[in-house]
Amino acid sequence: MRPYECQNCGQMLYFENTRCMGCDASLGYLSQPLLLSALEPAGNDLWRPRADPEREYRYCDNHRYAACNWMVPSDHPSQWCAACDLNNTVPDLGKEEHVRLWKKLEVGKHRLVYALLRLGLPTVSKEVDPERGLEFDFLADPDTVEFKETEKVMTGHANGLITINIAEADDVERERQRKTMAEPYRTLLGHLRHEVGHYYWERLIHDTDWLQPYRDLFGDESEDYSEALERHYKAPRADWPEYFVSCYASCHSWEDWAETWAHYMHIVDTMETAYAYGLQLNPRFTTGDRFVAGVDFDPYVHDDFDQLLDAWFPITYAVNSLNRSMGQPDLYPFVLAQPVLDKLRFVHRVIRG
Repeated sequence: MRPYECQNCGQMLYFENTRCMGCDASLGYLSQPLLLSALEPAGNDLWRPRADPEREYRYCDNHRYAACNWMVPSDHPSQWCAACDLNNTVPDLGKEEHVRLWKKLEVGKHRLVYALLRLGLPTVSKEVDPERGLEFDFLADPDTVEFKETEKVMTGHANGLITINIAEADDVERERQRKTMAEPYRTLLGHLRHEVGHYYWERLIHDTDWLQPYRDLFGDESEDYSEALERHYKAPRADWPEYFVSCYASCHSWEDWAETWAHYMHIVDTMETAYAYGLQLNPRFTTGDRFVAGVDFDPYVHDDFDQLLDAWFPITYAVNSLNRSMGQPDLYPFVLAQPVLDKLRFVHRVIRG
């Protein structure tokens, strides 16, 4: 994610900001052209963005919960923005704890939608396209305080509907689940990227010319899913690091795709941040320049996947070193074997195509 700049005073802004810390201007995000803008009041709860002064906008209806800073054109029929319009169900917002967790989910979902828009992927809601649209259910377990991965509300995807248990937004519970599942990495944004990967498998791979090349890399998706999952939880593959981006990816072809898709989105979005900050690496080693790298291209529109990887790996070494200097675990706890790189390259080809 790129940083933004206040059009009034030049203050650096973050994607989720609603007010400028420099000049106190109200801020709103425009999904077209993907820009955070200072706002000027236009009366009747309408605003004129400095980035689009000829049009009037209103805040998305979820702004009243401090859950969204995106804008809706004043003549648009929906009360919700391009990101919130994808919501099918949200938890009971009469409960304070639900609101707190849901707001965290919205942060991740808005970042996800930003990336999908930048990649030029279809983000049509099921209200517009009931058969092929995308929507989200953010649900809470009824009458329970303890989240369990295998009970009640299950995080997952089915026919374009992505369901997320809001307990995933509780940092303590999510960390407990990460340890229980022996995962090196578990975040809300990671969940969303993984589940949307299942959706885009249906949109981009199923019944297309990509299906056979997909099977050549990821295996046969027609394998019984329930049996594969049961087998995985009983005895995970010990050799998974040689072929898969994660242990979970080894359980079934679909999960391998979704995990690889999510990882591709991790890479591209992190690289965009490096690009926006003009990050250059030139380690002070005594010999060689293999870790010298510069991100001088926008990864969201860049065609050369190998060039992206050439810049990516030095960045991961640097950020992991920074984290270790702060006594924190590695920010990027992954080692990518050649089969994983081939799968990531395939995801890149599908999206760029």
